[in-house]
Amino acid sequence: MPSLQTLLAFFGVAVLLALSPGPDNVFVLVQSAQRGWRAGMCVVLGLCLGLVGHTAAVALGLAAVFAASSTAFTVLKLCGAAYLAWLAWGALRAPVGPGSAPPAPGQQAGPRRAAAGLRMVGRGVVMNLTNPKVLIFFLAFLPQFADPARGPLAQQILALGLVFMLATFLVFGAIACFSGAFGALLQRSARAQRVLNRTAAVVFIGLAVRLALAQR
Repeated sequence: MPSLQTLLAFFGVAVLLALSPGPDNVFVLVQSAQRGWRAGMCVVLGLCLGLVGHTAAVALGLAAVFAASSTAFTVLKLCGAAYLAWLAWGALRAPVGPGSAPPAPGQQAGPRRAAAGLRMVGRGVVMNLTNPKVLIFFLAFLPQFADPARGPLAQQILALGLVFMLATFLVFGAIACFSGAFGALLQRSARAQRVLNRTAAVVFIGLAVRLALAQR
């Protein structure tokens, strides 16, 4: 296991990285503004679950194999870009007016609440796992804080990944709560809803283009 000093230093760096503007926190910001803080928190949970997948890939050595394959990199990034473009289309078609805002998971009852929450978690997972740059970033970043003298590297990588996930959850969770509260005010106006939906579509398209043009 990494030393406590190493973990604390890594946590500080992870918080700064989570705070820096990027596709994931922008995604949380937009989804929370559109659908409320509960939906935003579900997205955050999905993004963190995606980080578990990236961490496991680095720990098992799969990330190095993936990074060496230009075909795999291209296929994955295009899948992610297509998913974001689909979200943009959905945002453009979203209705406006009183009661037209998509209900948040906490505003529904029973099976519908669970299904809505799982759907938003799924969005976060797909958003994260279809971004190959996150995987390559983890491949380059996590091993820098691992020390072979302190035991198996795979276990250290997993521990660092969990710390990174914790930092991400805290920062993105705060973004979801603040953005959700602000979005709730905008949802009271049909004009504001229309602007919010169009803004979300532009953001999603921008993220899709950025991902499609990403290079290793």
